[in-house]
Amino acid sequence: MLNKIKSYMMPIAMITGVILHKYMGSLSFLTPYLIALMLFITYCNISIRDIKFKRLHLWLIIIQICGSIGVYLLLYPIYPVIAQGAMICIMAPTATSAPVITGMLGGSIESLTAYSLLSNMTIVIVSPIIFAFIGEVEAVSFTDSLWIVFEKVFILLFLPFFGAMLLRKFLPRVHYEIQKAKGLSFYIWSVALVIITGKIVQFIIDQENPNYIIETSIALLALIVCIFQFLTGRRLGRIYDDTIAGGQGLGQKNTILAIWMAQTYLNPISSIGPGAYVLWQNIVNSYQVWRNRKNM
Repeated sequence: MLNKIKSYMMPIAMITGVILHKYMGSLSFLTPYLIALMLFITYCNISIRDIKFKRLHLWLIIIQICGSIGVYLLLYPIYPVIAQGAMICIMAPTATSAPVITGMLGGSIESLTAYSLLSNMTIVIVSPIIFAFIGEVEAVSFTDSLWIVFEKVFILLFLPFFGAMLLRKFLPRVHYEIQKAKGLSFYIWSVALVIITGKIVQFIIDQENPNYIIETSIALLALIVCIFQFLTGRRLGRIYDDTIAGGQGLGQKNTILAIWMAQTYLNPISSIGPGAYVLWQNIVNSYQVWRNRKNM
C-alpha cells in the first residue's frame, strides 16, 4: 500500500499545492531548510572512499554549466524570462533521487553518486557568479550581489555535505541511524513540492498583467530541454560505457532546488520552467522504468 502511494506522490503533492496555494506563501521560508535536510540525508549515505570521478563526469559538468550560459545568451534577445527559465533547467544539479532511478534501470549507482556530488559542489561556485551577472539580485554592486548569493548557496549545498562527513567521523552511531532513515528524504521532498507548487500558483494568480503565452512557452521549452538532456547524457554515457548514469546525471534534476533558486534570484516567472520540468522528468523516468521492467 505504501509503495502504491509513493508511485502517485508527485501528482498528489502538486495537486495539494494547487489546492492550498493561499497558505503556501507563509511556509515558503521552510524550502531551503527542507532542501538542506534532503541533501544531508543523501550525503550520510555516501562513502568518500567509493567516490571515483570519470572523464564522463567532466563532459557532463561542462554541458551543465556552458549549456546553461549558452542557452541564456541565445534566448535573452528573444525574451529574458524565457532565457532564465531554460537556463535554470540546465544549470540545476543532479537530483538526490537520481541514484535510486539509476539502480532501478540497471546503471552504475556509484558513478551517478559521484557525479551528483560533483554537480552540487560545482553549483556552489558557479551559480553565485551567474546570478550576480544576470543582475536580478538586489545589491549595490556586482561584488555584493555575488556574496549575497554565494553565502546562501554555500550554506544550502556545502554545509549538509560537511555536516554528514563530521557526523560519520565523530558520531558514527547517529550517522548509522540516519542512514537507515534514508527513505525519509522522499517525504521531505513531497512536502517541499507542495510548498513550491503552491507558491508558483499563487504568483501566477497575483500577476497584474499575466502573459500566458510566455508562461506556456517556458513550460514547453522545459520539455525540450528535458528530452535533450536525457538524450545527450545517454549518448555521452554510451561512449564511456555508462549510458544510464550519463542520462540520469544530466537529465534528472534537483527541481526543488532549481525552483527555489529561480524564485529567489531570478524573475519568479522563470520558476515555471523547473516547475514544469518536475512533470516532464517524471514522465521520462516512469517510461524508462516501465520499459526496463518490460524487457526483463
